[in-house]
Amino acid sequence: MQINIMFLRKISGIFPAGFGIRLSQKFVFLLFLSGFITLCFGTLFLLPDTSKFRRIFLSSTQSQNGERLHNYASKKMNKKSVEDQKSLLRNTNQEKWRSKDKFDVDVKPLGFLASNYETQKDVSLNREHIVAANAKNKESEISGAHKNHANFVFDYKAFKKSLKYPPLGNQPEPKDSEIREKRNKIKEMMKFAWDSYRRYAWGENELRPVTKDGHFGSLFGGLKGATIVDALDTLFIMDLEEEFEDAGKWVENSLDLNVNGEASLFEVNIRYIGGLLSAYYLSGKEVFREKAIGLGKKLLPAFSTPTGIPRGIINLGNGLNWSWGWASAGSSILAEFGTLHLEFLKLSELSGDSVFIEKVNTIRRILKNMEKPHGLYPNYFSPVSGSWVQHHVSLGGLGDSFYEYLIKSWLMSAKKDNEAKGMYYEAVEAIEAHLIRRSAGGLTYIAEWKGGVLDHKMGHLTCFAAGMLALGANDAPDTKKDHYMELAADIANTCHESYALDTYCRIENGFSGIKDVYTTNPNHDNVQQSFFMSETLKYLYLLFSDDDLLSLEDWVFNTEAHPLPINNLKSI
Repeated sequence: MQINIMFLRKISGIFPAGFGIRLSQKFVFLLFLSGFITLCFGTLFLLPDTSKFRRIFLSSTQSQNGERLHNYASKKMNKKSVEDQKSLLRNTNQEKWRSKDKFDVDVKPLGFLASNYETQKDVSLNREHIVAANAKNKESEISGAHKNHANFVFDYKAFKKSLKYPPLGNQPEPKDSEIREKRNKIKEMMKFAWDSYRRYAWGENELRPVTKDGHFGSLFGGLKGATIVDALDTLFIMDLEEEFEDAGKWVENSLDLNVNGEASLFEVNIRYIGGLLSAYYLSGKEVFREKAIGLGKKLLPAFSTPTGIPRGIINLGNGLNWSWGWASAGSSILAEFGTLHLEFLKLSELSGDSVFIEKVNTIRRILKNMEKPHGLYPNYFSPVSGSWVQHHVSLGGLGDSFYEYLIKSWLMSAKKDNEAKGMYYEAVEAIEAHLIRRSAGGLTYIAEWKGGVLDHKMGHLTCFAAGMLALGANDAPDTKKDHYMELAADIANTCHESYALDTYCRIENGFSGIKDVYTTNPNHDNVQQSFFMSETLKYLYLLFSDDDLLSLEDWVFNTEAHPLPINNLKSI
């Protein structure tokens, strides 16, 4: 209002004497009212896609109607034809999810406007693919395809028998003294990191080793113990029995799923659900299975979009969901909605409920049928219109694990998922043709692509591509097998030139990230990331272990390095 008052002062001289006070009061009121209305509408329609702002300015009834695209549309919809589903209103019924943890997700009846996106003519995806896919899912749900799964029992003994090697293999000490020394050193690093977390941050999400306290973080929606859940399988395979038992007891007694906070769909899936699934498959402890399924159900409201592509953020308490404020035009991010397939397949396997795999199969169908610029997958996708938002392609943080999950879906299916295989090798050909380059110094790197222009930079998250290419080389066409393996080695060499670990990241009370890798006197960021124990130390330990310890004939690792079994059993 300071600007408005100053403006009035400047123009007050143009009115006749005796008229100024009465008119200025009315003018102030009208100007204030118009400014307030402008602010309201600007907030509602121009600010980032979040329900928080909408709740400020709308009544409770209007707020519910205005948040249609953030709320969960219940699975049990009335039967409708494909044409009916294009109508303005979609009706939903109330539904509760229950688990043995005795938590509920209580979703109120609502309807939401769903046809705005239908009028858009510039969508590259054939709309019928999306509508038909969603209609098929909803009709199967109505017809009783989703039965009561309360009595479903996963046969863990049959699963263990299906493994070619026991989860821990036969693990005598390596005969080579140098390898034995390195393996023991990595185990000591794990013990040191765990003990430091246990001492200073037990139950919190991550340790802050410089200040000797816990780091709650903002990615997990009120969930705690991210380090505990993330480290479960690493403790198990390193045969740290006491530490594993302590972690398991914490999960059973203290991992509360009744939280009410804003969570990253992606992070909760890869860290919590991935960690719990892996711990169950390795140990057979029922608590891990139950917690994983219960948490998986809490993520389902994020998929309640016109296309079925989930949004990136979800409130784990009430199911409200929205896109990241920084994501262009309310987009969903390729690396997030494209990194759910492995975990959701296993949730269906362990629960007997196909709802999880149906969600990710919808994502797969949409992406497969999308028109892709030069065969590349852009990072930003609208969950409302069903179209790419920007032609920005990267194998870094916004795109990386989508490609990883294509080849791993093929492997997890016991090499039966030919759709995933085809999509992967087509993507790799496009990446090599348009993104892979060699620097003047002879280092191979993967550039980014922005609307047809190459940006010659490579982030450290892109280093995963070396392992991905090596993993996919064996099943590539004969003329490409050796080539892809050489390409993987070249990229790995580029990444090797960029890293140091125990020397610079280890401090008195744990391991910390460093802010500048080019200095020998690093400034630490004061966070011992949960993935340090889940990924970094696990992979290092496996490098110096026999191949039958988590054999690749039995296991596929999710993007957080949680081992999930290949489907050697009959699928659900």
